[in-house]
Amino acid sequence: MRIRATVAVVSGALALSAFAVPAATAGDKSVSSLDKPTAAEVFGTGAKAPRASARTADTTPVISKVVINAGKDIVVGATAAKKITVSVTASHPSGIADGYIDLWHGSNVDEGLDGVLFPNEDAATCTNSSATTATCKMTITAEPGFDLYKNTLAGTWRVTAGALAGDQTSIAWNDYQATARVQRLSKITVNAAPEPVKKGKTITVTGKLSRANWEAGTYNGYATQAVKLQFRKKTSTAYTTVKTVKSSSTGALKTTVKASADGYWRYSFAGTSTTPTVTAAGDFVDVK
Repeated sequence: MRIRATVAVVSGALALSAFAVPAATAGDKSVSSLDKPTAAEVFGTGAKAPRASARTADTTPVISKVVINAGKDIVVGATAAKKITVSVTASHPSGIADGYIDLWHGSNVDEGLDGVLFPNEDAATCTNSSATTATCKMTITAEPGFDLYKNTLAGTWRVTAGALAGDQTSIAWNDYQATARVQRLSKITVNAAPEPVKKGKTITVTGKLSRANWEAGTYNGYATQAVKLQFRKKTSTAYTTVKTVKSSSTGALKTTVKASADGYWRYSFAGTSTTPTVTAAGDFVDVK
C-alpha cells in the first residue's frame, strides 16, 4: 500500500491533515502527502530508533550509502508520473532485515512540511553483500498535480533513510541523510529562416523555452532566461556558441545572424536548480 496524506481546503486556505491514507482513497489529486511516519510505524517493531543522525555505534545499524534515481535529478513533466528507484546500504552485526527511504520538502521535518514522496512498497527488497551488509531497494512515484501539487516544490528535497537490524533490536533513522533535486521538465524549440538564404543575408532564429507547470498540467514559457544560440558547420561535428539571448516574458526566443556557411542552428539552455538543461535539435540552413 502506498501511503499518502491529504491537504484539505478550509475557508479558502490549505489546512494540513495529520494522517496518512492509501493512494487509492486519497481523494483530491491536486494535493500532496504531508504526514511522515515514524521509524516504528515504518518497520512495525518496538526496536529503538535514534532521531536525525544520532547513532549508538555498537547496536545501531550504520547507513553507508543512499542512492536516489541512480544519482540523477528527478525530472517530472506536466502530466506523466515519474517512477524512480531508491536504495539504502546499511550494516549491522546481525545483518539488515529491511530498509526505508522517503523524500520530503519543507523547512523542517517536524514543522513546515509541504511535500512528501513515499515509497510504493510496504517493505524494501534487500540484497546481502555479506553477512552484515545489505542494500535495500524501493521505488518512489512523483505525480504532478498530486505529490507535486505546486510549482514551488521544484528544487532541493531532503532524504529520510532508515534500516532495521537483522535481529530487529535496533533501527538507524536519519531524516537528513541526503538531498535530492526534483525538477520541472523543460522543452526548447528552434527555427532558422529563411531556408535557403544567400550568403551575407540575415537569418532570423526563433524558438521557445518552456517548462512543466505542475499546477495546471501544461507547459508554460520560462521567462527571462539566458539561452545560447549555437552553430555547427555542415562539415563539422561540434557546435560553437554565437551569442546569448534572453527569453521573453512568454519564453519566446528571437535573434538575427548573418548567413556565412551551410550548417545547423540551435538553442541551448544550461538549466537552473528547478529546471534541467535542454538543447534543441539543430535546424539546417542552406547558404547559397
